Amino acid sequence: MVGKFESNKDLVQELTASGAQRVGKIVSLITGTVAEVAREIGEFVTDAIEMREAAAAARRDAEKDAAFAETVDLDTPVSEDLDAPTLFAEPAAGDKAPATGDKTPVTGEQV
Repeated sequence: MVGKFESNKDLVQELTASGAQRVGKIVSLITGTVAEVAREIGEFVTDAIEMREAAAAARRDAEKDAAFAETVDLDTPVSEDLDAPTLFAEPAAGDKAPATGDKTPVTGEQV
């Protein structure tokens, strides 16, 4: 038979071990929750930074496009603007249209 002192000692030992395990589980839950909250906040801040950088890049692109539009004469034909050979030109004075029976294809190049 177990004495009263030893029985009380076993009870205190079990309560202490059980309490420590419960506190450990609670702390573990709190630690995991804090880590998840910190991760979500970090991802939110990362998203905000990326959006700010994208907005700044869009502003820079718009400014660059506006500056380019100011330097380009939009009334100038593209072929002249890019120094490309002219394939279609207005007839110059003295140019004649090909004869009706002429089977020579029109290539746009001057012969």
